[in-house]
Formats: sequence, structure tokens, C-alpha cells
Amino acid sequence: MKRYRKLDYPVDEVRRLLEPGPVVLVSSAWKGQRNVMTLGWHTVLAFTPSLLGTMISSGNHSFELIRRSRQCVINLPTADLLDTVVGIGNCSGAEVDKFERFGLDTTPAHDVDAPLLAQCPASFECRLHDASQVKRHGLFIWEVVKAHVAKVPKRPRTLHYRGGGQFMLSGAEVSRRGLFKPEML
Repeated sequence: MKRYRKLDYPVDEVRRLLEPGPVVLVSSAWKGQRNVMTLGWHTVLAFTPSLLGTMISSGNHSFELIRRSRQCVINLPTADLLDTVVGIGNCSGAEVDKFERFGLDTTPAHDVDAPLLAQCPASFECRLHDASQVKRHGLFIWEVVKAHVAKVPKRPRTLHYRGGGQFMLSGAEVSRRGLFKPEML
């Protein structure tokens, strides 16, 4: 087993090592307005019900749409959308219609008002489950109320932000399924 010699590391850079989750596109709608934003700060909180946490800054145009509507769609983009994901993150929905600018096709959601993004192989309709940390930390706790996932690709090649403008792409998988207890799968 390999051992590592560790050096001091800036604590404000720790996120670059701990944020391996996929970048998502969060679509929102409220009172005739709609927007889409790039988001890297999210986490799974529970399996049943399916709860997700997202950190959305109050300075983001989507914040008020999401806070007021209490719903959103979390869309999972793939590697072929990298430049679109960066572009969406580098402009404000207060100034431009991002759906039009980036050629995003939308379809209506089943249970929420925010649209699904047709270019993403997975979209998760979410309703606000717990707003207790929104004002203090911008932390929204969502319940996924409907999931839409394409059959192909079975394992989408997703984008993972490393900070400093660097991304990692998901790649080869390694299975250890046989080593797990069935109840831990």
C-alpha cells in the first residue's frame, strides 16, 4: 500500500479536491420568468425520500426565482456541453435569455414549472423540502419528486469542476460489487 508525504495546503483550496460531483444545470421558473444556471455545489443527503442539497448564492439571478417558486429542475449535462456549461455560468439571466443564447431546447416538466433541458440525459424535478438554511447559507434542501433519465448513454460522461477553470471528465469505472454486503449496495 502506497504512503504519501503530505505538505501544508491552503484551506480555501480544499474544495478543489472534495468537489468531484458532476456539474449540473439548474433550470428555474417563476411568474413568467425562467433561467438556467451552472452549479457545482450540491450533495446527496438521503435516499428515501430522495433529498439533494444545493448551495446557491443570493447574488445569483436564479436565487430569487428558485426561492420564490420553491422548485427547480436539476439537469445533468455531458462532456459535449462543456463550453455551453461554462458560457451559462459566465453570464447573467438578468441580462440575457440563456436558453436562446445557448440554443437549449426545453420540454415541460411533469410536477414543477421549471423546464427540463432536452440536451441533458437526466433531469430531476425538485420541490423545496427544507428552507431552514436558505437565508443563512444559501442551502436549499430538495426532494426529487420526478426523475427523467435517458436509456442511452447508460453512464453519461459528466463534467466535474476542479476549480481554477479546470474540469475533470468522468471515465472508466472499477467494480467491487462482489465485496459489498447486499444491504450496502
